[in-house]
Amino acid sequence: MVAIRIPILQLGSTELRVSRLGLGLAALGRPAYINLGRQQDFGSDRSVAELERRCHQMLDAAYSAGIRYFDAARSYGMAENFLGTWLKSRNPSRSEITVGSKWGYTYVGSWRLDAPVHEVKELSIDTLRRQISESRSLLDGRVCLYQIHSATLESKVLENVLVLSELLQLRSSGLVIGLTVTGPNQPEVIQSALGVTVDGVNPFQVVQATWNLLEPSTSAALAEAKARGWGVIIKEALANGRLTDRADGEYLNDLRKEAAAHRTSVDAVALAAALCQPWADVVLSGAVTTEQLQSNISAVALARDTPNWPEIAESPANYWARRSALAWQ
Repeated sequence: MVAIRIPILQLGSTELRVSRLGLGLAALGRPAYINLGRQQDFGSDRSVAELERRCHQMLDAAYSAGIRYFDAARSYGMAENFLGTWLKSRNPSRSEITVGSKWGYTYVGSWRLDAPVHEVKELSIDTLRRQISESRSLLDGRVCLYQIHSATLESKVLENVLVLSELLQLRSSGLVIGLTVTGPNQPEVIQSALGVTVDGVNPFQVVQATWNLLEPSTSAALAEAKARGWGVIIKEALANGRLTDRADGEYLNDLRKEAAAHRTSVDAVALAAALCQPWADVVLSGAVTTEQLQSNISAVALARDTPNWPEIAESPANYWARRSALAWQ
């Protein structure tokens, strides 16, 4: 693994300590996912035992490299199970590791690659109460950050008084509360969340959003969230593989030139662009091999050089339509 120091910092105005680069487990906890090159990375053996072995291998590599923030969710197949067994077997100090998870989706893929539906969304009070209990149990009580999984305006979860009151109660008990956003209306959802109050208090302290060179529309909203003291986590900085060397398209030409100029990879340039955003606390790596993780980590050093980032943004509508068309592999 490359010897690059990954900085540790405070997540917004919370007391959580996080690494600038985190490891997301979305692609490690279930046999099928939408990232490009899934077959190349995983091959045919996607048994529970094999994915747990791979997930533990990745967690070991990430920890050895200095990554201290790990991101899971109830809908990431068995990601919480795998992270929980790793935590119990390795037993890192509770003050050293920050674990974030999410509620709102349920994995229903039955460990099948050809499942017609892989996850079902329900942002109800019953789902919240059930899943927070499940997460705490599976993760050995180490959940530090708990987030609404993909809050949207259509779901009206930010208007659900029962849910918001429950979240505020969880925050009062010491849990840091956040939300993740997705889709072409991410900026509007973030702005709406910034205005939420329950008994004069906003329960949210952290926002996790998609931001990448193809979809940078959240920049202003995330900057405002950061200015309000919120922690900011970037997900999908590699656009589900579209900003890696294995992708194809003219939009990558300038990115490849930038990568060649710095003798690095396309993914490192794309991640460095995210790390350079002044409002970003954590950028998630979705690596599923140690080689991918090593390449991702090189972005930390590259971000210090602040290269000129290619302007390749798509319209949010086009970006999200293309993402929705990605097949579960």
